[in-house]
Amino acid sequence: MEKVNYLILGAGPAGLAFANSLRENKPGVSFLVLEKEGEAGGLCRSEEVDGSALDIAGGHFLDVRRPEVNRFLFQFMPEEEWNLFDRDSRIDMGTYEIGHPFEANIWQMPQEEQVRFLKSIAVAGCNLGTPMPERFVEWVTWKLGDLVAEAYMLPYNSKMFGGDLEALGTYWLNKLPNVSFEETLLSCLNRKPYGTQPGHAQFYYPKKYGYGELWRRMGEALGDCLLCGKSVAKLNPETRTVTCEDGSSFQAERIVTTIPWKAVREYEDCGKNILEDIGKLRHTGTEIRYVAENLDTKAHWIYVPDPAISYHRILVRHNFCAGSRGYWVETNLDRVTEEPNAAAFRNEYTYPLNTIEKPAAVARLLSYMRQRGIYGLGRWGEHEHYNSDLTVERAMKLFQELEGEDA
Repeated sequence: MEKVNYLILGAGPAGLAFANSLRENKPGVSFLVLEKEGEAGGLCRSEEVDGSALDIAGGHFLDVRRPEVNRFLFQFMPEEEWNLFDRDSRIDMGTYEIGHPFEANIWQMPQEEQVRFLKSIAVAGCNLGTPMPERFVEWVTWKLGDLVAEAYMLPYNSKMFGGDLEALGTYWLNKLPNVSFEETLLSCLNRKPYGTQPGHAQFYYPKKYGYGELWRRMGEALGDCLLCGKSVAKLNPETRTVTCEDGSSFQAERIVTTIPWKAVREYEDCGKNILEDIGKLRHTGTEIRYVAENLDTKAHWIYVPDPAISYHRILVRHNFCAGSRGYWVETNLDRVTEEPNAAAFRNEYTYPLNTIEKPAAVARLLSYMRQRGIYGLGRWGEHEHYNSDLTVERAMKLFQELEGEDA
């Protein structure tokens, strides 16, 4: 059994950021990163398809809003190797497209449609001051109005997260602004969006590579401390030992786990209640499928709420990946009808689901593990739908917190 100060499970953005923080700042500390796949990157990996990079788990971009994170990442892939884009994302309404977010771009609809949606927003519960509902479907209608809910939010979320929307909580939706009737009316009259800009309003994407190139370089920087092909089979929280499918085993003073809790086959000496909490965590997977033709659009990505179309999002590769052509579509695994091919990539774990019982289960799980020197980190370690830049920020903060404890 190999023993180290830190054992990091998973070489996605969270694990790579934490491990490189150790490498840069704690040269006397021993650590290893265990990665199931043959290379680093996790959900942000890229493959070459049709002569250019394709991001195998969907659209990933580096947001500009966290300059400290970007300074850290630019150590591995300097800023001059990135293009900076102003986000162009749209929603496919069937016979026409409008910009995203929906509520800020109703002015782009045909005039008679604008009138219908304005009337609906005017009587939305949040604008009338009615009590906020607790169930997901009712909450979306209360927040956005029945037409926005029916035309976009409910069908899109059903396609992306699965059909049982009532299993979802509403706690994660509070970041959505109220759809103000006054602002929407002004937007339609002045023909420009009002309100808060969405995430990724500006973003970076590599000039010559896919997004996975950044994380590949971060993995290379770890040298022999990164062990690929190591799939975690067992975890014992009491002894902080990990056993992999190939029989190798490791023990650490601290374990930072960034992999899905449910992906570990067995937890040894673990309380029954904690095993039940792990069993409550739900997620969805996706297929990314490449299509060679170019689309007549300047959009970077397009949301597709139509239930009759299997995929829920289009990433228009030729509009952000230099020298490429074609696009890829993202589909919930449960909705995939075509057979896999060389240009289709399936990911079992893509999105953590914000179910009603998740917050309490995750709080108990993380507290139990932390008391035993095991720290959940990132999208899967914390079971939160974090983008890669926020994941890196979380890793940097955890490193600083643990460094402070050691001081």
